[in-house]
Amino acid sequence: MALSCKISLSLTRFSVSTTYYSILHSKSNHIITPRLISAISTSTRAMASSLDHKIAAPYGSWKSPLTADVVSGSSKRLGGTAVDSHGHLIWLESRPTESGRAVLVKEAEKAGDEPVDITPKEFGVRTVAQEYGGGAFSVSGDTVIFSNYKDQRLYKQSIASKDSSPVPLTPDYGGPVVSYADGVFDARFDRYVTVQEDRRESSINSTTTIAAIRIGNKDVQEPEVIVGGSDFYAFPRLDPKGEKMAWIEWHHPNMPWDKAELWVGYISENGEVYKRICVAGSDATLVESPTEPKWSPDGELFFVTDRKSGFWNIYKWIESENEVVAVYTLDAEFSGPLWVFGMNSYEFIQSNDKKNLIACSYRQNGRSYLGVLDDVQGSLSLLDIPFTDIDNITSGNHCLYVEGASAVHPSSVAKVTLDEHKSKAVEFEIIWCSSPDSLKYKSYFSLPELIEFPTEVPGQNAYAFFYPPTNPTYQGSQGEKPPLLLKSHGGPTSETHGMLNLSIQYWTSRGWAFVDVNYGGSTGYGREYRDRLLRLWGIVDVNDCCSCARFLVDSGKVDEERLCITGGSAGGYTTLASLAFKETFKAGASLYGVADLGMLRAETHKFESHYIDNLVGNEKDYFERSPINFVDKFSCPIILFQGLEDKVVPPDQARKIYLALKQKGLPVALVEYEGEQHGFRKAENIKFTLEQQMVFFARLVGRFNVADEINPIKIDNFD
Repeated sequence: MALSCKISLSLTRFSVSTTYYSILHSKSNHIITPRLISAISTSTRAMASSLDHKIAAPYGSWKSPLTADVVSGSSKRLGGTAVDSHGHLIWLESRPTESGRAVLVKEAEKAGDEPVDITPKEFGVRTVAQEYGGGAFSVSGDTVIFSNYKDQRLYKQSIASKDSSPVPLTPDYGGPVVSYADGVFDARFDRYVTVQEDRRESSINSTTTIAAIRIGNKDVQEPEVIVGGSDFYAFPRLDPKGEKMAWIEWHHPNMPWDKAELWVGYISENGEVYKRICVAGSDATLVESPTEPKWSPDGELFFVTDRKSGFWNIYKWIESENEVVAVYTLDAEFSGPLWVFGMNSYEFIQSNDKKNLIACSYRQNGRSYLGVLDDVQGSLSLLDIPFTDIDNITSGNHCLYVEGASAVHPSSVAKVTLDEHKSKAVEFEIIWCSSPDSLKYKSYFSLPELIEFPTEVPGQNAYAFFYPPTNPTYQGSQGEKPPLLLKSHGGPTSETHGMLNLSIQYWTSRGWAFVDVNYGGSTGYGREYRDRLLRLWGIVDVNDCCSCARFLVDSGKVDEERLCITGGSAGGYTTLASLAFKETFKAGASLYGVADLGMLRAETHKFESHYIDNLVGNEKDYFERSPINFVDKFSCPIILFQGLEDKVVPPDQARKIYLALKQKGLPVALVEYEGEQHGFRKAENIKFTLEQQMVFFARLVGRFNVADEINPIKIDNFD
């Protein structure tokens, strides 16, 4: 059931928790008023009183209603939003309780009604283009075109009728060997323009193009390639008249955030691209990675790039001069790394006086902001809403649909209504929520504290979100400090956010401290910070994670003897490398992590096939930073989790390190999941992974008994 609640934006702040987070982390807020001191004093006395009534019990042994069932069953994932011709919101949600099947859902017609599933039960909306997918559907009027997961074909479906059946648009190639993503409708030629990834000749070295698919014909036709020749494409975007198309392309060995190009093609009367201009990315004196091109209603081309400043800011192209000019400059990120298709960080909106404005979001100092940008005035008006983390924005009828979250809001979609001048938010309503029942556990929520800690490089700091143990019933035993679980995020060119994540709350509500690290190389802090990892993967990330743990120990927040580390994918590699090359942590959990960098380079998919060359370096570096080559340096217990259909980090990686550690005599366990790929989507597997990590750490380093009834798996060289 969708969560729906309206919150008046006339309030100064939206909740005590949001106020706490805002005061704690705002770098611009240095004023403490007498009223604030009084409030803090009252809060401190209340906290002390509540501590007197709490049960003293060892950290890690606390009882919590936030069970693994709650975490795994309620954490739906959002795959994008759109608006139909009637102004109804449509969203894509993946459901762990349905083995991760992704379903298009339409907003209820009227208050009190339930949202309606658009996707029939025999279909699932998901593309595997570039393995990570994204941009799996597009809506125009009352028609949706989507990628079906099982066969990867494109289908067209009417969303005006509940009983409409999807009709295939692309050929059946006998298997899911051609994928499509990031498509847009082309009204001028009655076709669908999309990124096409063709794996018929090679699954490892696929061919990526921009193709057009006729949507008016009854017969299925072969897609027509209209742009090709580059290694990768994204964001094919047509101008309002359908006469010009913008797109992003990039070439090996670059990733799209390293160096990319923005092109514009002019479209002839027969639908072909007959002339091309490189708008950004061709100047050898500028290193930039343009992204998210978009045409305004007036036909001007806007995009985001990180030229000169190193921060992704909004620019526009002056076609008559073939010149690029900045719309607004700020040391902040108005977009993010292109891991998935379909990102939408800004939208064009119109004020009552017909002025074109840009609704946009940006990240700065570990949080997101929503604003309205006046291109003519060069001004930015911030909108006050509860979200501190924002992903995508979709323009609705006199409103914005914002994907976001905060320390007390899980991943959600909110309808934000603006005033007539489009400078203030006057109403905020949650339309969709990944965990609708999460608010009933609010008293158990641990609020993230943004911490900045010194790294091993003098003068360089890194960042993390620290979550202290929190439970309304329990407190730690006298003189005891909590165990710490440090998480290293995936990517590694990615970022962790300080938002409500029930997987984290599962640990903190049981008495664990948890820290989520944005090591050097993470996004959200500009190119200079992002480039810290170039040729130093396995060094900078490892050092920063260890420095963070040491910082928390020295601050007196955690127990030095119970430091554990976990991570998935690239975070799994950082976990294994930290355990092999450092002695900071006492145990670790690697989820579909990398043990052998050389094997990863040889076996991974096309999108990332040169990625690690930039991150690692030469052959000597590959050998010296692969944990599998230094099994003798491992000295603590490890548990491994792996999907057997993973094409990004194949299962042999986990098996190889498991057998080596088992032979060495270290406590080790390996869990393999049938039907899972890179990242676990099935509720039962998400639950099992969470519980087995908990009981593994408790048995081997925790010095406490877990309150939950969990049957531990057999640990080699221990049981």
